[in-house]
Amino acid sequence: MERLQKRIAQSGLMSRRKAEELIQKGQVTVNGKVVTELGVKVSSKDRIEVDQKLLLKEKKVYYLLNKPRGVVTTTKDEKKRKTVVDLIPCSERIYPVGRLDYDTTGVLLLTNDGEFANLLMHPSYGVEKIYLAKLKGIIKGSSIQTLKKGIQIGKEKVYPTKVKIKKVDSKTQTSFVEIALQEGKNHEVKELFKAIGFEVIKLTRKQYGFFDTTGLKSGAYRPLTPKEVSKVYALKMKKKK
Repeated sequence: MERLQKRIAQSGLMSRRKAEELIQKGQVTVNGKVVTELGVKVSSKDRIEVDQKLLLKEKKVYYLLNKPRGVVTTTKDEKKRKTVVDLIPCSERIYPVGRLDYDTTGVLLLTNDGEFANLLMHPSYGVEKIYLAKLKGIIKGSSIQTLKKGIQIGKEKVYPTKVKIKKVDSKTQTSFVEIALQEGKNHEVKELFKAIGFEVIKLTRKQYGFFDTTGLKSGAYRPLTPKEVSKVYALKMKKKK
């Protein structure tokens, strides 16, 4: 047995929040009866209809993409630009886990499994994301220390879990810095460096938890192995301990 909104989200039809909205509006039925309470639990044998459409439980799929530049991290784009979903031909309705900017490259996971996505994205599970940023200008140790002490972005103070200078090029007046974060807000890495006076001119996500792009060319993808999926679900057990 599982909560109705969770079952709808796992089908890939919509997010759990959207499912909750439709339930409260009386647009969801279970075995022909309208359900408006969020605590209702259902089994695999129950017939669920959302907005008069029968809910079919999709096969759960999981992909790792080496996102190239110039691709939008969304399922649809109003400006008709290519999206990350366009790069992976599959019959299931997949969506990206988190976001990468239009010009940011690297590790991106896509799935139709809402719980899997939440385990990776929710801050309480502490999944680390590692980026390599190419900066305009020569960065020094004092700036790295400022980052480590935390930077105020909006209403929150962000603390990188790791910051390290990888390379400094005096000829091109650029620096390469590796930075690790557990948060995943939009433009966060760029905002962090902007706060200490540096412009990010190139950004790559090298790792998302234990996932990396080893063996994948830019724009290429692969399905995750059952072992990798199980490893992500193991985060839930670690939290309970």
